[in-house]
Amino acid sequence: MANELQLIVVTPETTIVDEPVSALRFPLFDGQAGVLPGRAPLVGRLGCGELKLTAASGERSYFVDGGFVQINGKTVTLLTARCLTRDGIDTDAARKELDEAMSRPASNDTDIEARFRDQDRARKMLAAKN
Repeated sequence: MANELQLIVVTPETTIVDEPVSALRFPLFDGQAGVLPGRAPLVGRLGCGELKLTAASGERSYFVDGGFVQINGKTVTLLTARCLTRDGIDTDAARKELDEAMSRPASNDTDIEARFRDQDRARKMLAAKN
């Protein structure tokens, strides 16, 4: 397709995606962003949640865990700590992570914030699996 974006998703270990896409949606630190060809340049902080993309092979979904995004021309680059396919998400491990975060005591603001962040991550991972 002539009207497409080049999506590159990179983790510290490897490049997960490097292909043309016609649209994508991903979590930012403070909300969601959708990108179509012709989007203005952007640099942002990724949140955790579902990355959805539409490519010639169809729609796919991944779980991304923080990082940064840069949109420059027709290239969209996501640098993330972790990127899992839907099949790569371990439901039992995510539920265990959620249970641990919910039962962890928190005695100050920093502990409370970390507990909520871990709960949110586990919930979003479970949601991305479904």
